[in-house]
Amino acid sequence: MKTNLQNESPKSSLNNQNNIVAKIGLFFAKIAERWLPDAFVFAVLLTVITFLGGMFITDKSPVDMAIYWGDGFWGLLTFTAQIITTFIMSYALALTKPVSKTLESIAGICKTPTSAILLVTFTSLFASLISWAFGLVVAGIIAKLVAKKVRDVDYRVLVAAGYSGFVIWEGGLSSSPALFVATKDHVFQDKIGIIPTSETLFSPLNLAIVIITFFTLPFIMKLVHPKRKEDRFIIDQKLLEDKIEVDTKDSETNYLNDKLEKSRLITVFGGLLGLSYLINHFVKNGFSLDLNTVNLIFLTFALLLYGNVRDLGKGILKASGSVGQFALQYPFYAGIMGMMGASGLALWISDLFTDISTSNTLPLFTFWAAGLLNMFIPSGGGQWAVQAPMVIPAALEMGVNPAKVVMAVAWGDAWTNMIQPFWAIPLLAIAGLKIRDIMGFTVITLVYTGIIISVCMYIF
Repeated sequence: MKTNLQNESPKSSLNNQNNIVAKIGLFFAKIAERWLPDAFVFAVLLTVITFLGGMFITDKSPVDMAIYWGDGFWGLLTFTAQIITTFIMSYALALTKPVSKTLESIAGICKTPTSAILLVTFTSLFASLISWAFGLVVAGIIAKLVAKKVRDVDYRVLVAAGYSGFVIWEGGLSSSPALFVATKDHVFQDKIGIIPTSETLFSPLNLAIVIITFFTLPFIMKLVHPKRKEDRFIIDQKLLEDKIEVDTKDSETNYLNDKLEKSRLITVFGGLLGLSYLINHFVKNGFSLDLNTVNLIFLTFALLLYGNVRDLGKGILKASGSVGQFALQYPFYAGIMGMMGASGLALWISDLFTDISTSNTLPLFTFWAAGLLNMFIPSGGGQWAVQAPMVIPAALEMGVNPAKVVMAVAWGDAWTNMIQPFWAIPLLAIAGLKIRDIMGFTVITLVYTGIIISVCMYIF
């Protein structure tokens, strides 16, 4: 989609110069604009790098690497369907009248570019702590709503601020590794047992990272926003209008089918059915979450909040228009994951960091290794499956609490998403931008949060 960003060029004043952070952000933005390819091209390039890495680093033949790629290509098909469902359901929930009105009310608070950046970042951080998918959806929607209210805000930085809030998701309630080891009968239970979320998500380590990031990152993103108006990109207001419209008029007939489609009883019944299942699930299993449970939560509340099945259908249709790239790209990342695992390349990368680790530095080096691996395997669950067989034995041998390396892998997975375009796809589809428009600015988030997480990994 063309962004048609308009560049304003009023005279700048001496007291309205960009600070050093904004200058760095604009520098990386120019690099990204000129050199960063489309997200799908990025996935193909990573496939080539992994293929060659397997050949030259682990001495696998081209035929072997091709087989590993093909074996893994559809290996994440179930997971792909799950994350697509998660995004569609969370987006549909965000489009319900109660949630939409809440977001519009929040957006109405903004009067200046500074307040716009702060609000979008805080909102995205909060939503991402609830769920990664909800965070991405809310970030995209709130950025568009705020841009309508504050017309002189740099729209690229605004959307980048929304995506930056996504960096916190692995420290929140949908953290894949943390939920995995808290689940009964997980594959590593014989080695580390069941690790409750009190030792991972609610540990001093994780709480410190979450709290520091939550209350400081919005102000870092505020510094990224250019003060000089000639450096800002102002979005054409026409592009902020919703593009997916359902051209369906309510029927004027009084037939039974029309009454059923417009009846609130149908959606309420479905919602209550889902709610009863969820209550029973949590009573029996405690606070146990997986993707299927999260998806049912979103669907249940969507059913309860939509007026009827017609409105629900329109919301689902609108949400579905933003996930096509998932279906296209995730098989390629599954292929990369297959090559990384079967060739031993992922193990080789983990070994590089583990071999130089001590009991004090293992969580830190595990975090860095996870950040590197995330570039090739942008999936919290998938990355944990690849990296855990190496870091768990290392932690046990060095006497390191396994919960720490669990969160090290989790945060590494979230951290380099700031320069990995895959998860930005749905947010950008909502916002109407391309990856090259925002990723120069999210480099600042990468550096800043990398420092915070690294320090916490070392001292806790």
